[in-house]
Amino acid sequence: PEDDVRIVLVDTFKDETEESLRLAEAMGERLQGVRLDTPGERGGVTPDLVRELRARLDQAGFNHVKIFVSGGVTPERLTVLAEAGADSFGVGSYISAASPIDMTMDIKEVEGRPIAKRGRIPGITPNPKLEQVM
Repeated sequence: PEDDVRIVLVDTFKDETEESLRLAEAMGERLQGVRLDTPGERGGVTPDLVRELRARLDQAGFNHVKIFVSGGVTPERLTVLAEAGADSFGVGSYISAASPIDMTMDIKEVEGRPIAKRGRIPGITPNPKLEQVM
């Protein structure tokens, strides 16, 4: 369907930048993003590649096209690639290979009333390491 979001893998058969520009020209506003997952044998996704792709898309008037990066993304690489212009990331093996974290979670409050299971102190416990997200 015409209204579906389209993010296209661009480094399979041709140069990532040239393929992205051809797609953007052919698809126009229907192209939401391009995905880079360049294999390590070809140098992988580098900050220079992301910078070049962002610059060339912008120069050609395709500022709306987002750059998605996947393949070997770690927190360190994510930071560097985001600074280079990547918009979004697919993180798979880093998460699936992570060591398990032993933890528990307790309900401490329900509808504003402190509550806890036996042996726990009811009510919210302030902790400077926690950040409220909702």
